[in-house]
Amino acid sequence: MARRFDRATSRCEEIQTHPRKMATSAVWLCLCLLFPSVAEAGLYTASDQIVLLTQENVKSVLINSTAAMVVEFYASWCGVCIAFSPTYKELVSDIKEWKPAVELAAIDCADQENTEVCKSYKVEGYPTIKFFHAYSKPDYEGLPFGDTNRNVKDLRHKILDILETHGEPWPPACPPLEPTSQMEVDVFFETNDVKHLALIFEDAMSYVGREVTLDLLQFEGIAVRRVLNTEESLVTTLGVTEFPSCYLYYPGGNFTRLRVDIEARAFYSYALQRLPGVVRSGKPPPVSTELLKNNTEDPWRPFDKFRVYMADLESTLHYSLRVELGAQSVFQGQALTSLKAYISVLAKYFPGRPIVTNLLKDLNSWLQKQTGDHISYEAFKEKLENDAQSPNSTLPDGVRWVGCQGSQPHFRRYPCGVWTLFHVLTVQANSKGSDPQEVLGAMRSYVHNFFGCRECAGHFENMAAETLEEVDSLPTAVLWLWSRHNVVNNRLAGALSEDPQFPKIQWPPPDMCSACHAVKVNGEHTWNQTEVLKFLLTYFSSDRILTDYLESESQILEKQREKHASKQVVHIAERRAREALDFRKHPLETEPTVQEEEEEEKGGEVEEEEEGPQDETAAEEEEEDEEEGLAGDMVGRSSEPTPWAKPEMELGRGRRQARKRPSFVRMRRDPQEDIVDLDSFVNQHYKAKALQMATSTRVKRRSLQIKEEQEPGPVFGLGMELGAGLGMVGLEPMDAGFDLDFARPRKRLQKRDVAGQYFDREAELSHKGRLMSVLTIGFSKVDISLCVFLYFLSSLCLLVMYLFFKNRLRRRRPKISLP
Repeated sequence: MARRFDRATSRCEEIQTHPRKMATSAVWLCLCLLFPSVAEAGLYTASDQIVLLTQENVKSVLINSTAAMVVEFYASWCGVCIAFSPTYKELVSDIKEWKPAVELAAIDCADQENTEVCKSYKVEGYPTIKFFHAYSKPDYEGLPFGDTNRNVKDLRHKILDILETHGEPWPPACPPLEPTSQMEVDVFFETNDVKHLALIFEDAMSYVGREVTLDLLQFEGIAVRRVLNTEESLVTTLGVTEFPSCYLYYPGGNFTRLRVDIEARAFYSYALQRLPGVVRSGKPPPVSTELLKNNTEDPWRPFDKFRVYMADLESTLHYSLRVELGAQSVFQGQALTSLKAYISVLAKYFPGRPIVTNLLKDLNSWLQKQTGDHISYEAFKEKLENDAQSPNSTLPDGVRWVGCQGSQPHFRRYPCGVWTLFHVLTVQANSKGSDPQEVLGAMRSYVHNFFGCRECAGHFENMAAETLEEVDSLPTAVLWLWSRHNVVNNRLAGALSEDPQFPKIQWPPPDMCSACHAVKVNGEHTWNQTEVLKFLLTYFSSDRILTDYLESESQILEKQREKHASKQVVHIAERRAREALDFRKHPLETEPTVQEEEEEEKGGEVEEEEEGPQDETAAEEEEEDEEEGLAGDMVGRSSEPTPWAKPEMELGRGRRQARKRPSFVRMRRDPQEDIVDLDSFVNQHYKAKALQMATSTRVKRRSLQIKEEQEPGPVFGLGMELGAGLGMVGLEPMDAGFDLDFARPRKRLQKRDVAGQYFDREAELSHKGRLMSVLTIGFSKVDISLCVFLYFLSSLCLLVMYLFFKNRLRRRRPKISLP
């Protein structure tokens, strides 16, 4: 016994002697858990934390493994196997902490591919449970459990009984399970570097000591040993009077009793795992609160673990509605149904502030009215951001975790918030709802369709598919979600996603609700579900939700107004940019704005006099083209306007009625018939090219503001006198009552003269030659003259300097005298 004790207490050193065997086994176990698709057609899935055996991996898992293996051989069509599967799954959760000393596996013998495997292990009936010791040989067929009651307690005790029969060498991953003695305790701290030694005193028939020893297998800083009541020296030294009981022993002979509510395995394990300095293997020690408070990036927010915080619920809504749903571009089919159900339960049961509940109700009302087969997220986002600016309706932007904050940014947070949100919704539905499946169904469909962790979504779907249909009342719905949450906690305990500051435990722990925990007559832990329901209804009640760390509603609404204002500014800027781009592409086809048309209707004839050539719009130039194309050369023609120009000359009509395209002229013909004026089309085409070359920088849009009226000057009209075969055109002063519309043709003729000058300039450029036209682009004649003069002046200066130095050098030459 002492030899085994010494060997087991130093098992860390022995593990190093078998690295290849352990690595091989670990790889296969990981592959079985990560790629279970072949075996998942049976009664178990990867979510059950069971190693799924197949013909390909069975030998690698069972032969020469460093862990003891418990294997169930079953047939998926077997009724007894189906009835036993929940018990086997419960056993897996119950002894999860016993890894890597003990692993549980299963194989479906009904699968034709596994038939030969089951036959080779002499399986004749189902279900058959066999135990495979560590380092099993290839020809080992396993030790059958025999006839048992097949409950969790009996199976657990059977595993312990067989595990103790292992011969030498003792499995390095398994701690010593035999009772200890006074002599071994005295020298324990000389050979073991731990902070706590837990001694569990019990009688010889008790399994508590061995169970707690394996429960603490994955934790560092503590060791557990069982002491029988017959070890009189230790019993007398520590003054033990109750069995079972637990004492903490320290160097120097110091000891203290571990205080728990009930002297049972579950209470011992929970209390020992939370002793100072005890951490899960491979996990960093918890960070002190003082260090968390000094984090400047995301300061720590002290919180009460007995309360729920509204900041967590609103942060969850923000991330769910803006980020997770935002990953979807379109909602359709099952996703659309899931979205409507999710928003519906939020609108009904979310116990938030008025501004948030108003938004959820508006959003739900809008969603239920949508009858199409799909909804885009952009449309959903417009309602979510309240772009219609409904009063007192908004969802705070950003996250502010309090009760769900983690010691690191990647711990807890949103997953914790999702659980908390749906716990709150089930509790609210318990008092306001009528359908027990309403909230749970919405949660199931949301997780299935939208939850970002797809593997987590698959695990939750497996749990829901097994037992969700059994929920038939509102209190049962509350308890179902609580029990599934604990299943997930059990599965994730010790995973990389576990926060060392907040380990995954069976919730609520005894220090939060001692009445929720109970012990059966046989000593097994059980939940008092009546007390659990009371605790859940109180803990997640809307009356107990704290509003600490929240922004005030006025601040949130002010931020929303600023956000909408900035969006409007950006929208206007983008619209103007598009209009400017369209105007640059089509400068002569730009239509007048609504405000310009209103100004024209109000301004009437006065606006015609006030406009200068620099304020002309593209629409006016279209009118010019129309008049020029239709009137042609006015010499020798009557001053009476043409029929299609009459609308411009009639008082009381808006000028918009007179804005017609010069390309198509509608005569008093059949309404279906249009005649193209080719002369007008040609004029417009070639004039557009000329204006784009010469006046692209001079044509601009009319200002939206009406200019102040100027003092009217003398108005002149066009008078026409016909001589002997020669038409004379002159200017005549107009009477005060002269119709101002008759002055328009003259103005347009002046504009036509300007266009004619541009045509002349283009013709002149074509005569000068290509080189000169290129050189003169962008320069006036004065600029060119000035450049020529400066060039001449610099040349003259260079010439003077050259002559000066040449003359100076000539004078300095030495004169040579003749002999």
